[in-house]
Amino acid sequence: MEIAVTHKNADFDAIASLFAAAVLYSGVVPVLPKNVNVNASAFLSIHKNLLTVHHVDEIDLAAVTKLIVVDVNNWARIDGADQLQRIPGLDIHMWDHHPDSPDIRANRVIYEPTGAATTLLALKMREVGIQLSPIHATLFMAGIYEDTGNLTFPSTTSKDATAVGYLLEQKADLSVIRRFLRPTYGPRHKDVLFEMLKSAKRLSLNGFHISLNRISVEGHTPGLSMVVDMFRDIMNVDAAFGIFTETKRDRTMVIGRSAVDGLNIGSIMRSMGGGGHPRAGSAMLKFVNPVALEEWIIELVNGTQQSSVQLSDLMSFPVFTVAPDTPISQVAALLMEKGCTGLPVVEENKVLGVVSRRDLTRVNRFSKPTTPVKAFMSSKVIQISPRSGVNEAARLMVKHDIGRLPIIEDGRLIGIITRSDVMRYLYDLIPD
Repeated sequence: MEIAVTHKNADFDAIASLFAAAVLYSGVVPVLPKNVNVNASAFLSIHKNLLTVHHVDEIDLAAVTKLIVVDVNNWARIDGADQLQRIPGLDIHMWDHHPDSPDIRANRVIYEPTGAATTLLALKMREVGIQLSPIHATLFMAGIYEDTGNLTFPSTTSKDATAVGYLLEQKADLSVIRRFLRPTYGPRHKDVLFEMLKSAKRLSLNGFHISLNRISVEGHTPGLSMVVDMFRDIMNVDAAFGIFTETKRDRTMVIGRSAVDGLNIGSIMRSMGGGGHPRAGSAMLKFVNPVALEEWIIELVNGTQQSSVQLSDLMSFPVFTVAPDTPISQVAALLMEKGCTGLPVVEENKVLGVVSRRDLTRVNRFSKPTTPVKAFMSSKVIQISPRSGVNEAARLMVKHDIGRLPIIEDGRLIGIITRSDVMRYLYDLIPD
C-alpha cells in the first residue's frame, strides 16, 4: 500500500498537499490526520462525494510500502509515526517548505523555502503537463492562498505566484476559495461587528433579503470588508451593506457584499462613485448624510431587475421516496437502480426520515431483508425552504455532515437538493 500523510491539525496547505500527492503519485491514498482545521474540514465535507479520503485509524499501517510526506518534516507531527518508523525498507518521499531541520530520513527530498508546500507539487504537475479538475485546482490554490495570505505574506515567492497562475489556468474558482478561507480579526473588528449586530436592519427588497447598517468609526480601520462579510453570514441575508462614517474627517465608506448572482454590488457602488465586482464593492464619499446614503442604497437595490438564484431553480423533482415499511432489501435495490446515495422516507407526503447508503452499512448479518427501512433511517430530518440560497444549503450540509436536503413548502415535500447539485452550481457547471 502507498499512502500520503501530513501533519496533525492539518490546515488547507496540508490538505491540499495530500491530494496533490495523490494526483502526482498514481495509486497513493491520502490519509487524514485525526484533527483538521475548521475551514479545511468544511471544504472536505461539502466535497465528500468528489474527494475520497481515509483516516489514519482506517489504514493498516503495517502494510505500507511507500510513504509520501507533505508539508511536514518531523515524525512527532505525524499520526501513526511510531508504527511507520518501524517499517523496514519503507520508501519515503518528502515534499516540504519549512526551513527547520528534519528528522525524517527520506529516500527522496523535494525542499524549497516557498510560501506553501502545495506550490512545490503544483509546479511539478505543471512541469509534467497534468490537467486538473476545477475542484482539485481550487483546493490546491486554497492551500497556497492560506499559507501566503493571498500572496501577500513576506514568505511568498515568485514560484508561489507561478503556481497560482497555473491553477487559474486549470479553472481554480476564486469565489469558492473565498467562501472557505477566513482571515483572522482583532478586537477592533469584533467591536465593530458587535455594534453592527446591535442595530442591524433586515429588509426585503426586490426579491432580495438585505441588511444595512450605519456605524461611526474613529480613525482608519482596515479590514472592514471582512467585518461586512461576517455580518452578512451571521444575518444570513443575500447582501449586506456597511455605512462607516468617520466623523472627524467627514467621510463615509460604504462597503457591500453579496452572496447571490442577481444583485450586482459593483454596479451599485459605481452608481455611488466607487466600484467593485458583482459580489463585492465599495465607495468613499465625503460630506454626505449617512441616512441619505442608506436611502440611496435602498433605491439602487430596488432598481436591480435580476432575481437571485434560489433552491427552487436547482432542486430535483419529482422526488423518489420510500414508505417507512418498505423492506430494507427493496430500498437497497432502489438506491442502486436510481444511482442515488439516499432517499427520503415519506408517509402521507410528510418526511419522516432519510435513508442513505451510509445508513445501510449498519445493517448486520442478523438483520432480515424484510426489516422495514424505518429501523435504519435517520429520523432527524434537516430540511430547507425553496426560497433559500445555495450558500445556506451548503452551510447546512457541512454543519450536519449530510449529502441531501429535502425542500419543504407548506409542510409538503416538493423537491430535493443534493451535495452534487450544490457543487455544480458553485463551479458554474449548471446549464444556462
